Amino acid sequence: MGAVEAAPAVAEESVTADAEDDAVEADADEADEAEAAEAEADVEAEGEEPAVAVGEGDGDERVFVRARTPELPEDADISILDPEVKQELRGLPKGLAEIVGRHLAAAGMLIDSEPESALEHARYARSKAARVAVVREAAGLAAYHAGEWAEALSELRAARRMSHGTGHLAVMADCERALGRPERAIELAREAQGAALSPDEAVELRIVAAGARRDMGQLDAAVVALQGDDLDEKRRDPWSARLFYAYADNLEAAGRTEEAVKWFLNAAQADDDNETDAAERAFDLSPQD
Repeated sequence: MGAVEAAPAVAEESVTADAEDDAVEADADEADEAEAAEAEADVEAEGEEPAVAVGEGDGDERVFVRARTPELPEDADISILDPEVKQELRGLPKGLAEIVGRHLAAAGMLIDSEPESALEHARYARSKAARVAVVREAAGLAAYHAGEWAEALSELRAARRMSHGTGHLAVMADCERALGRPERAIELAREAQGAALSPDEAVELRIVAAGARRDMGQLDAAVVALQGDDLDEKRRDPWSARLFYAYADNLEAAGRTEEAVKWFLNAAQADDDNETDAAERAFDLSPQD
């Protein structure tokens, strides 16, 4: 009886702690924005390129780098941007919107082949329009592809606050993993429960959460995290190959080799675009005569 009566108090303490954490995070975010704006103003006053925050250095201080003006590819035109991106840029003065849009277009064009160059363009766009959510989102995704995990996380958090949307939770969780904080990745996955995620993003988040479990040595939990109605060898969803592959990979890590071979083969059959090495993994794990 005592335990039942104590539960509301514990819940109340938890809610209070969560509220305090949210307030602290909000204050920190506001401080970051103010510091970034001050740095930009200082640099612009000197007639130099604006500065952009790119994460944290030694200790907790913010690190700023010059957002030099990268050379635009000839075909980097604002017309190739998605309509929703162009719609958000309309809130900027026309000339500025054109400049920012062209650098966002360049970032999108280069993000897979030249991620560091894409990040330069995204940083420059961010230095010109830091209060536009799609700009911060683009900067975050470019930083992620360039392996700048802390910067990516900072930018995607900002974009999420500005847009009040679900954000790129799978990417954010993967950044937490890369920064050696798998428990935070799992917290993000829990936070997303009940959120209006698209099916592909929900699957990506499950894959990242399973990886975080594996980082923590929870191999069986990693396998369970990927199970669901869509883990069906007959399914051919756009994400089936990646889901089957991740499941096989975690089965192998858990020592369930025979099952891993089966699911690597399932992944290979679902991988019409040959984006994985599932067939090779299955061959390597199969007994050789």
